[in-house]
Amino acid sequence: MTSDLTPHRARSVGQESWVVSYLPGRTLTCAQAVAALRVAEVVPTLLDTVGELADEVGLTALEAVGMAVHQAPWDESPAPRRTRLFGATRERVGVA
Repeated sequence: MTSDLTPHRARSVGQESWVVSYLPGRTLTCAQAVAALRVAEVVPTLLDTVGELADEVGLTALEAVGMAVHQAPWDESPAPRRTRLFGATRERVGVA
């Protein structure tokens, strides 16, 4: 599998299994390989957007994402460990 938006690729290794160039050592289903390539397509744009905002507060894009995901909001107990970066529902951030 190839994409017009990323140089990463997925390759069939037989028995309905696939490997993806940026996930060495993992064997995936076809649907998982498609999802992995879609991630590789959107991450650069996401990091560019986050990077512009992170620059304003003196952080790298990865630092900002990590802190936003792992730091508990004020007056709340620590956030539970998440298995996914983005959930199905998203709320808009308001300014207090």
